[in-house]
Amino acid sequence: MQNVTDRTSNPFDMRPPCDAVVPGYGDVNADLHVVGDHPGVHGGVESGIPFTDSPAGDRLREALRAGGVLDDEDGPEGVFFSYLHACVPDGEPTPEDYREMEPFFDAELRAITAHVLLPVGERATRHVLANYTAIAPDDVTLSEIHATDLHGSGWLVVPCLDPAGWSDDQEADYVDALRSLLGTDYQREADLGRFLVGPEPYTVR
Repeated sequence: MQNVTDRTSNPFDMRPPCDAVVPGYGDVNADLHVVGDHPGVHGGVESGIPFTDSPAGDRLREALRAGGVLDDEDGPEGVFFSYLHACVPDGEPTPEDYREMEPFFDAELRAITAHVLLPVGERATRHVLANYTAIAPDDVTLSEIHATDLHGSGWLVVPCLDPAGWSDDQEADYVDALRSLLGTDYQREADLGRFLVGPEPYTVR
C-alpha cells in the first residue's frame, strides 16, 4: 500500500492532547522509520522537527548521512522520524504520559508501514522490542544489540544506543550497520495474490 500525500510534517494529522508537540516528520512511504523518545531528549522543540536542535539529534543525523540513509539536500526521502512521546514535556514524562501517547505513535507507525525500524536509545528500543518483535526487552542489553539486525513481527529492527553518549567506535559501528543494511534486500513483502482471483501478484509490507 502506498500513502498519497505530500505532507512531510504530521502527515496523518495526529492530534495528541497537548499544547506543544513535535509531530512525526518525513516520507510517508518511507522504508526506514527512526523512533526516538521525546523532544526533551532528542530535540525539535524549536524547529518542530524530530532529532534537530539537540546534540543527540545532530549526531544521529550525521550518522544517518554517513550511512547513506539521509540526504538533507533532497529532503527526508525514504525516512520517517517520530517519537514515542511527541508532546513537549514539562519535565520527565511519567509512565502514564507514555501510555497516553502510545496509541498515537502506534497508529502512525502502522500507517507508515516502513520495512525497517531504527529505535534510538533505551526507552525507544525497549518499546519497539516489546511491541513489534518477539524479543523480550529484559533478555537483552542495549550495548550488546547496538547496531545489530533483529527480526521483528514484519519489521527489521536495528537499534542504537543514545547518540549523546556514543563512543567513536559505537558511532562507526552504527554507520557501518546502516551501510550494510542498505546493501541488502531488507524489504519484507508478502504476496497475497494467491488469495485473489487472477494471476496478478498482490504484495504488501
